[in-house]
Amino acid sequence: MSARSGDMVVAGVLELHYRIIPTDVSEGPSGTATCNYVARDTDGRRWFVKAYPVSADLGAERRSIELAEFAALGGAPVPVMRGTLDGDLIATGGGLSVSVAAFVEGAETAEGGLSGKRWAAVGETVGRLHRTLARHPAGPPCRVPVRQVCDVKRARQRLERLLACFSKRPPTSEFPTWARETAVRRNEALPAVAAMLEELPASLTVQTVHGDLASPNLLLRGQQVAALIDFRPPGHRSPAWELGRIVLDPRTVLAEPHWPTGLAEAITAYRAANPALPAEELLAVPRVAAGYLACSVYPLSEAVDDPAAVTPELVAYGRNRHAAMVELRERLTEAEEVLHDLLH
Repeated sequence: MSARSGDMVVAGVLELHYRIIPTDVSEGPSGTATCNYVARDTDGRRWFVKAYPVSADLGAERRSIELAEFAALGGAPVPVMRGTLDGDLIATGGGLSVSVAAFVEGAETAEGGLSGKRWAAVGETVGRLHRTLARHPAGPPCRVPVRQVCDVKRARQRLERLLACFSKRPPTSEFPTWARETAVRRNEALPAVAAMLEELPASLTVQTVHGDLASPNLLLRGQQVAALIDFRPPGHRSPAWELGRIVLDPRTVLAEPHWPTGLAEAITAYRAANPALPAEELLAVPRVAAGYLACSVYPLSEAVDDPAAVTPELVAYGRNRHAAMVELRERLTEAEEVLHDLLH
C-alpha cells in the first residue's frame, strides 16, 4: 500500500467507524511493527492512528489497550483512546485494522536521555504505574527465582546458537563481523556475569507491568512525563527490571556521566509513589539492568535472524547497548553505594 493510498484508507476508516471527519491525514512517527498516521479533524484536534499489519494478533492488541486504560484509571499518563461507534477498541475496514488515540501534543520521546528533573519525574511515573498494575486482574505480585529475570543458562544457549550460525555463514560486512566478535566476548564473560548475579536476592518480585517501557514509548514534555504508550498485553515481569530498563536506557547511561546520582533521584521518587517494592529490590536495579543486558543477544542476533532489519539506527543502538552494559558493570559498585546510602 502506497503512502497516499494508506492515507485515503485511514481517512475512510475514521469517518465510517469513528465519526471523525479528517481534514488531513499524514504519516506519523514510525512504529516497530505498525504504520502510524496523524489525522486532524474538522475541530482542529489531532488523532494518532495506529495501523496494524495483517499478521497482527488483534486480540493481544486489544488486551494491550485495555491494560493502558487500566493504568490510566490509577493516574498514569496514558493518551485517551477513541472507541469505535460500536464500542470496540480496534476498527477494521478497507483491509486495514486501526486503533485511535488522542495525539500527545508538544511531546518528544525519551530517546534523547534523562537529565535534570526528568529523573524524578520518570521515577514517580513508573512507581505510580507499578502501584496501579499490581492490582490488575491478571494476578497479584509474587516472587520468582532471580534466574527467571536474568537467565545465564539461556543466554549461553542463545549465544552458542548464534555463534554456530556465524560459523556456518561467516560474516562479510561490518555489523555482522562486530556482532560475531561481540557474541564471542559475551559468551566468554558469562561466568563473571553469573558471579555478579549471585549477589542479587534469591528471588525477585514479578507483577503486571507495561511490558515494553523503552525510551521510544515514554513521551516527555519539558521536564515532565507527557505519556506512556505502546503497552504490551498483561504479563508478569520484574518491576525492578522495568524501572532499570527505562531509567538506565543505554542512551542515558552513555550521555550522562552522573547517572548514578540521577538513578538515585529516580528511585527516591519511585519509592515514594510505590512503597510496596522492597528496598532490596530497588537496590538491585542497576545489577539487574547490567545482568539483563549481558544476557541479551539482541540486536546481535538480527545479523543472522533478520538481516533486513539491520538499519544504521539499529547498528548504532546495538553498539550503544553493549557500551552501556560495560559502563554499568564497571560502575556497579559506585551506583550501589549511592543507593545503599539512600535506601538504608
